[in-house]
Amino acid sequence: MREFIVEADGGSRGNPGPAGYGSVVKDAATGQTLAERAEYIGVATNNVAEYRGLLAGLRAAHELDPAAPVHVRMDSKLVIEQMSGRWKIKHPDMKPLAAEAARVYPPGRVTYEWIPREQNKHADRLANEAMDAGKRGEQWDPSASRAELDAVRATAPAAPAVPEPSGPPGDATAGAARARAALAEGRAPKEQVQGQEPEQVQEPERQQADSGDKAEADVRAARTTAATTATATTTAATTTAATPSVSAPGWSSAPDLGAPATFVLLRHGETPLTPQKRFSGSGGTDPSLSDIGREQAERVAAALARRGTIQHIVSSPLARTRETARIVAARLGLEVTVEDGLRETDFGAWEGLTFGEVRERYPDDLNAWLASPQAAPTGGGESFAETATRIAAARDKLVAAYAGRTVLLVTHVTPIKTLVRLALGAPPESLFRMELSAASLSVVAYYADGNASLRLLNDTAHLR
Repeated sequence: MREFIVEADGGSRGNPGPAGYGSVVKDAATGQTLAERAEYIGVATNNVAEYRGLLAGLRAAHELDPAAPVHVRMDSKLVIEQMSGRWKIKHPDMKPLAAEAARVYPPGRVTYEWIPREQNKHADRLANEAMDAGKRGEQWDPSASRAELDAVRATAPAAPAVPEPSGPPGDATAGAARARAALAEGRAPKEQVQGQEPEQVQEPERQQADSGDKAEADVRAARTTAATTATATTTAATTTAATPSVSAPGWSSAPDLGAPATFVLLRHGETPLTPQKRFSGSGGTDPSLSDIGREQAERVAAALARRGTIQHIVSSPLARTRETARIVAARLGLEVTVEDGLRETDFGAWEGLTFGEVRERYPDDLNAWLASPQAAPTGGGESFAETATRIAAARDKLVAAYAGRTVLLVTHVTPIKTLVRLALGAPPESLFRMELSAASLSVVAYYADGNASLRLLNDTAHLR
């Protein structure tokens, strides 16, 4: 089942005065803009214009999918509190608009959230475009709109050069180095090879700005989601196993299940060990992010701020995930909650070694580990079966705590692959066939009947 975000705003130049509204419908999982609405409505108050924007956004969402749950975000405290039922509606001009908005979807299908004005830039710019058109004696023309472009361009940070790291030879390392070199030269890499991928992203803010080819490309990129998958790998920190309890499959959840708990899964940024493809779990040196990793975290933070869908942040307790989470939280204005169950697998004596070094030193243990999720790494490490049991327990705890909410989980390769595998009901060996790049995003939605839906895997578009 799809889920929508509706962002709406309205304004009046005079209050009452010449007024207009703007509204945007976004995909809740990806942040992609699906529809825009704006209109000059003549002389009206700010609040009436805001209600008109809300109504237009709900209608646009209903046209896209009348069964989808909708989360409304507005910077009008009045509209949010009144539509949530906490404040009474007394103004005669607003009562019929509120009643009409409440009839677009069945009761309980729409939730409401107040957001600061700076997080509602896209809808605000649409409203101002509508009022500008009215001043010229025209109506808003969607083909001429720059609202999304300007919202993205306003706070797009300059793209710093990213140094090309050195490291041992091999396809994965060479591919990562080519990607970083391409990014440093200001061009997109021609190929992505398993391992780390380049980084760069932009975020919105709300001041007028000129367009330009680069900003236009940014908006086009923001409207598409690139889910990058790569070839199978038997390198470090992958795979998991456990038998999930999965409800009967179906195309979608029943309409009365409400909004799912949506987990946006963020792998932490690079550490000094990442480009070298070394085992780095919860039993090693607990490295912090590298300079590249911090830049990746900044760029994913900018992308998530642009999407505007994250409501909570939960992190693994390890240093690299907590640092990534702090960078994102600072951009989004959210607090970070630590969940121990999201930590990476303990790789025992293999911590800090490459796959080749482990094969050379512990060939029998490695072969057993690759053959069975019950086998543990040398030296008392954690098996993938044990990891999966821990991750499933953390998942159930978080689903119960964040029902109907969109939560960013900042974690590691094994936990993310485990969550994806369990959501799909796939066998343990399927995890050798997934690729998760540093600072990549994946999305899984969990419904009240126990079903889950994988919506995104290994998205790295924000890093290019």
